[in-house]
Amino acid sequence: MSREGKAAKAAKSDDRSRPVEIELKFRVDDPKAGRRIVALDRIGSLVAEDAPAHEVLMEDRYVDTADGSLNQAGFAARLRAVADGTIISIKSLARVEAAGGAARREEVEGPADAVAPAATWPASDARALLLEHVGDAPLVELVTIRQRRRKRLYASDSATVELSLDDIEVVADGRVIERFTELEAELVRGEEAALAVVATVLDAEPGLRRATSSKLDAALAAVDAEHGESRIEPDDGSALRGDKPAREAQPDPKAKLEVPSLSVGKTPGVLAEDHVAEAGRKVLRFHLAKMLDYEAGTRTGIDAEDLHKMRVATRRQRAAWRVFGSSFRPGRTRRYRDGLREIAARLGAVRDLDVQLEAADVYRADLPVAEQRAMEPLMAAWRTHRDDARMLLLREIDSDKHQRWLDDYRDFVRTEGASVLPVGPVQPHRVRDTAPSRIWAAYEQLRGYEPVLRWADVETLHDLRIAAKWLRYTLEFNREALGPEAATLIARVTALQDHLGLMNDADVTASMARTFLVEQAGGLSSPESAAIGRYLVDREREVARLRKAIGPSWRGASGLRFRRALGRVVADL
Repeated sequence: MSREGKAAKAAKSDDRSRPVEIELKFRVDDPKAGRRIVALDRIGSLVAEDAPAHEVLMEDRYVDTADGSLNQAGFAARLRAVADGTIISIKSLARVEAAGGAARREEVEGPADAVAPAATWPASDARALLLEHVGDAPLVELVTIRQRRRKRLYASDSATVELSLDDIEVVADGRVIERFTELEAELVRGEEAALAVVATVLDAEPGLRRATSSKLDAALAAVDAEHGESRIEPDDGSALRGDKPAREAQPDPKAKLEVPSLSVGKTPGVLAEDHVAEAGRKVLRFHLAKMLDYEAGTRTGIDAEDLHKMRVATRRQRAAWRVFGSSFRPGRTRRYRDGLREIAARLGAVRDLDVQLEAADVYRADLPVAEQRAMEPLMAAWRTHRDDARMLLLREIDSDKHQRWLDDYRDFVRTEGASVLPVGPVQPHRVRDTAPSRIWAAYEQLRGYEPVLRWADVETLHDLRIAAKWLRYTLEFNREALGPEAATLIARVTALQDHLGLMNDADVTASMARTFLVEQAGGLSSPESAAIGRYLVDREREVARLRKAIGPSWRGASGLRFRRALGRVVADL
């Protein structure tokens, strides 16, 4: 059926007039051009009402029945998580040209639920239209589109236009398969002539070009390309699927051979309306991708930072299992946690020795040459231990066991719904419902150290560091759902964790130097024993210094300002 036929069918399906969306769409070839446009204070007769551009994160799931009922009826349906729930937007596929070459099409919206069947949603025109064409058939996901939107309102006496710059990621099979940027101008109120004014300015910008297809069209084209399919687009460039039935995305059989890593966005993309398990899966997928990205550099050993970053990625995943793991079936996911623990232990053994060697090199740099040589037995022993640990690490990475685990784990983080525990209809299961209690529980663990902080020994302060780490990770994993103020809170907790981390590193180094002196007492010369002993004392003094200086870092994460800010970001969920 042609686009015109679908439009006619859609029009006949409901004689009532529906709300109309009128917008201009441009594909952004030059990112600077897009940023330049949304930074303008005036576009023709339209004056910016807000500055700077307001940034929001969105995740849209486009759905249809398995046989494409909505598409065949001339509509597309989008589920979007918003601050107070989920909304369904249904738009007609047919578009009519408006002023300035803008597109006009019908659109209805209403409340929805990302999990429950459509028949149980609150009544609305959108729900009625959806049920008219799909009945009780279940909805399947066609593709997910993530957007980082920067938007501003421009107004005159006669009209208001919303300008939005969208950085878009197309997600299928749990992977980002396409990225592009669009600039949209939507008429919010008033006369359509305002869009013609905007079109004159945007058409003159060399970094922009008129978009000939919708975001959904572009996303579906990317999905087809990913699965090796070709699709002939209509002459007008709308790239509609026509009467081709919708289908669920199928895994690429070549993915494991040709794409051993995972493609992800700049952030995990956790949203307030996400199911807790799927939020956890986003975090796991994001940091597994980071872990894989640094594996090649870890193998070569040219830059120690690659191994460090790979270890950080494993730590983040293990923390994610602690934060989100209760939403998964423990028996079915234990092997993923066990595999992470094994690779993390191998990475940690190498990284800890890297840290000790780097710190000792810094200490030795300002010493006389004779003193530097006197410390060489200690350094040589640590290098030998590091080489042994690195050999065990590479043996683990190259093992068939690790590769089988990695293949299974990669599939798990890419498969929505895998090993998720079922939830009852009134059981809290969204990020917005569960994150507040998780965050406050982590903060309570941190605050519990306040009465003993003044007398705390190094071991107790090490436990405090772990408590700070869990609070930091709980905030970090929910950063996008919590809003921009969360960044300041995370920075304060990170400062405390880093301070305690430096103290722990100095304490571990002192302990290792002490052990070496005891074990090698009969084999060291007097200058060597004396030089290593002085390094031991230096590390002990550093522990004492950091212990006394903990106050500012502690107050930054425990004071009234922090608590009030934490309360605000949690209350906004």
